[in-house]
Formats: sequence, structure tokens, C-alpha cells
Amino acid sequence: MNRPQLAGIDWMSHGTPCPLAVAATECPLGLSTLDAIVPDMRDLVVRLRFAPEEGEIRLDAERVAIMHLSTFAALRRELIDRLGVPQARGLFMSMGYASGMRDAGMARATHAGDTVRNAFVVGLQLRRLQGFAAAKVERLEIDVAGGCFEAEFAASGSCEVEAHLTVYGSAAAPACWMLVGYASGYASAFLGRAVLFKETECRATGAVECRIVGKPVGQWSDEEDLPALQPAAVAGQMLAQRSWPAFDPRATPLSEEMVGQSPEFVAACRLLQRVAGTEATVLLQGETGVGKEMFARALHRMSKRAPGPFVAVNCAAIPENLIEAELFGVEKGAFTGAAYSRPGRFERADTGTLFLDEVSSLPLAAQAKLLRAIQEREIERVGDVKARKVDVRIVAATSVNLANAVSAALFRDDLYFRLSVFPLHIPPLRARREDIPLLVQRFAGRYARLYGREIGGLTAGALERLLNYDYPGNIRELQNMVERAVILCDNGRPLDVQHFPPCADQLRAPATAGSVGAAALASRASTEVPGDWSPLVERFFSRRLTFREFEEALLAEALQRSNGNLSAAARMLGLTRPQVAYRFKKRQRRSLESSCR
Repeated sequence: MNRPQLAGIDWMSHGTPCPLAVAATECPLGLSTLDAIVPDMRDLVVRLRFAPEEGEIRLDAERVAIMHLSTFAALRRELIDRLGVPQARGLFMSMGYASGMRDAGMARATHAGDTVRNAFVVGLQLRRLQGFAAAKVERLEIDVAGGCFEAEFAASGSCEVEAHLTVYGSAAAPACWMLVGYASGYASAFLGRAVLFKETECRATGAVECRIVGKPVGQWSDEEDLPALQPAAVAGQMLAQRSWPAFDPRATPLSEEMVGQSPEFVAACRLLQRVAGTEATVLLQGETGVGKEMFARALHRMSKRAPGPFVAVNCAAIPENLIEAELFGVEKGAFTGAAYSRPGRFERADTGTLFLDEVSSLPLAAQAKLLRAIQEREIERVGDVKARKVDVRIVAATSVNLANAVSAALFRDDLYFRLSVFPLHIPPLRARREDIPLLVQRFAGRYARLYGREIGGLTAGALERLLNYDYPGNIRELQNMVERAVILCDNGRPLDVQHFPPCADQLRAPATAGSVGAAALASRASTEVPGDWSPLVERFFSRRLTFREFEEALLAEALQRSNGNLSAAARMLGLTRPQVAYRFKKRQRRSLESSCR
């Protein structure tokens, strides 16, 4: 079928054609020009590792599993019959989207020194290697720096089409739902901006082959598929079928940062949804900056107490001698300066939700009074002689491990058990890296509107840097970084590496002498090295190794001794498996970069 060649069209209205636009033309080997320059798939095949003794198959650091097509077809049929086509379609699209986001990170790492086109087409090869479909490029116009993108892929051998035809026969609408979601997630992560693919032709409907077309969000006249690419929203729709309140963080203006599609984020949202309709006390646990108060506000809005007040208290910010007055209120004349009576936070939160942030900072005396207030559901104002009944739901938050604080006698065990009826862990940003492009897009859009700027997306280099940073300040830190970048960026240009100067390089720099002093720090470090380690330390310095080289040598030895098993290597090194997998990916990326020089 002859199709118009659209190479060089200015899709982003920048006034210049896309510099990397390529149209498919025939070459002597019978392949399109773009197919001919795709890197050899063997460099991906060698990344497949089978460990039958561990029951694991891994593609790079990601674990994969083999599933019979008949099992996949049965699962697809079950979901369609139970949920209906729209809900099942959204679920499979979101699954594909999450997979595409992950594979984009792999493509950037494995082909860091390659051309943009070659690196991008790795996604098609990965999908072929995974057995989902054999896709080829019909048209690809891509300019990562300018945010320009237009693509058309033709696919054959789609397992989704085969599963659908086996169970239902011919379809009235395209059936490659995961393929569309995968392409959308892969392109979105690769470009650093939202891209939406649509299936224009499908073998399930009688076409010769399946065909998908992709463009940036905002360039489609119909974007009805866009909500389906958020797994949290799809999960909410599925749960709604069971008469549970649906939860979509994007629907709440006060928590618009709560976007994501990582399994860790979706799992936390689903747990929040499960407990929202109850009166159970919730303990939110997580590092500083992960968004504990946003989760608390979302919990309040989903609960039956939504019409009531939401009162937040930062326990760490209240002076110790005023904690009781702030929580329970004061009667006039109770102490010098108490010129009038005023209610405390418990009374102000009556019929609503009381959020106790950083509850671990409360002194032991205040913890005892808080415990009684929670148990008896009544409080006494400072200087008063009567008890007042209060009807509040307690949601507490902490950035420290309360169980350890109990063991150290810094927190009451009875209060801990009272607060941790339903503990909910909010993952740090480094554990949900696939959410970073979505958060950057949300923050950049917000600050672009606030400062009257027009931002042309995010460059691949900037996205790579953001994805490889650990974010000790979590989402709050990322938000500040994006705001600063929007201010530094020229109008109409994409956010680039130079717009994020205080990123990893500065924050990871070794700390200089503070109040202790450099000499004191060196003296303390020398006394803390066990005597048995002295020969090892001496060899380290005599060979003039860098710390990174020493770390990589340890990692390589652990991987060799564990026969490439990351879990076993992590146990040897005293690390978690994600930490070892992250270091393994960094090691591979540095090796690839050095080989490309």
C-alpha cells in the first residue's frame, strides 16, 4: 500500500523541519532503510539469562517469565467477560505502557553511544525478543531536543491478535491493546514528554497487518485512550466494579503531584483506597518528601469524613511546652498569656480527620496524653476541669522507623500499636523511577503556566540524568529542580542538562568539614577501621584505586561467586536486590560508554 511520505514536516510548529526525520524507502536487501540500520539483535539476545536452579529468567536486570499463549488468551477472555471490553482494554494498555517505560530505560542504557534512531528502534526489537509481535518501521520522525515526533509501525505475528481470534474470532475493533500501550510508554519515556499511539489497522478486523501511529499528546483530535494509560486510574475502574470507591489522584486538585504508573505507586494507591472507607487509624511511613501529607489528604477526601475538616499538625514544629495546648486547647487564665479560651487541633478536627505529621518527634509525656485522647475519644483543655468528647479519625505520619524508636525507648509501644492499625509505606522516588517523566511533565507544565513560559519538552540527556539520580529529598526535591529548570530555560526550548546544575554531581560530592572539623573526621575514621581490615585498606591505597573501582570489583566478584544471581550477590554484600541491580546497570552503562569512545 502506497502511503504519503511525511519526512521533514514540522510537527511541533517550531518553524524548522525535524532534523532526524526519516521516511521508509526500499533498499536492495528488501528492507526499509531504517530497518537496515537497526543494531544487531544479538546484543540483546546475550542479555537473556536463564537460571533454572533459581527459577528465574532475566533480560538484563529485569526478571521476565514465559507464559503459554493459551493461558494469555484465557486470561484475556476472563477479563473481557468479567469487566467488559472498555475496562479490559484499559488494563492491557496500562500493562503495555508500564512495560514500555521500563524498556526505554534499557534502550538508553544499552545504546547510550548510538544514534537516536538506532536507540529508539531497540524498543521494537525488545518487543520482538519478548515474543509479542514483529514490528517494522514505516515512518519515524524524531527530534528529542525539539520534542518532535511522528511514527508509524507495521506489526505482524501479534500474540494479542492470535489470542483474540482463537477465543472470539474476528473483531469489530483493533485488538492490539498492549502493543499500543507499550509504544506509548516507550516513546513517552524516550522523549521525556507524553506520546500517544493509536492502532489504525489490525489483523483481528481483517486487515493484512497491524499498524500503529504515534504523535505527542495534544496533536490528536481524539485522545480518549489517554486516561487508560494510567494504571492507577485503571485499577480504580476495576475496583469500582466491586463497589469500592474509585481512586484517581489526578482528579484531586490538591494532590496533582500524585501521578504515576509504577507498580510501587499503584500498590500504595490501592491500599489507600482499601482503607479509605473504614474508620481505621492509618500510619503513613516514608522518607521526607515522598508526599505523606498528600496521601493523607487523598485518604480524607475518599472517606466518609470528607465533608468534615482536615486538620494537619506538624508535631516537630511545636515547642515542647506548647504541645498540650496546641493539641487539646486552652481555657482562659490557664497560664500567663492565656487571655481567652481557644480549641485545640482535636476539637477543630471534630467529625473530620486529624493528621499528625512527624509523630515520632513528640516527647514521651505528650505521647501518653495523645494515647489517652485516641483511646477514650475525649480531651481536656489546659486549665479546664471537664472532658470534651471528640469524633476524629487519626492519620499519623513518620519518616523514621517507629519500631526501632520503640526498641530505643524513644517512643511508647502502646501508642505505636494504637497508631499502626493500618501501616502504609509510601515508596521513595528512587524506587519508582518510571514515574519521574510523568512528574517532570506535570511540574514543568505547572511552572510554565505560573511563569508564563513555553517549554518544548525534555532532552534525552536531561531525562537520563534525572533517571539516574537517587533523590534524597524525593518528590519535593524533584519539584524544586524542575521549577529551577523552568526559570533557567529559554522560552520555547526544551529542558536540558545545563538547566539542572544542582543535580547529582553537587549533591553527591563528599561532605567537607563541618562542626567536627576535617582533622577530627579523619581521626575518627581511622579509629573506626577494624584492625583485621588494615591489610585490605593498605592494598586499596597502595594500588591507588578509586572508590568506584573498588566498589565495581566487589560487585563483579559477588556476581561471579553467585553465578550472576543478583539476589545472592545482594546477600553477600549486605545490600538489597534493587541496590545491586541499580549498581549493575550503572556498571553496564559505563562499560558501554567506554567501548563507544
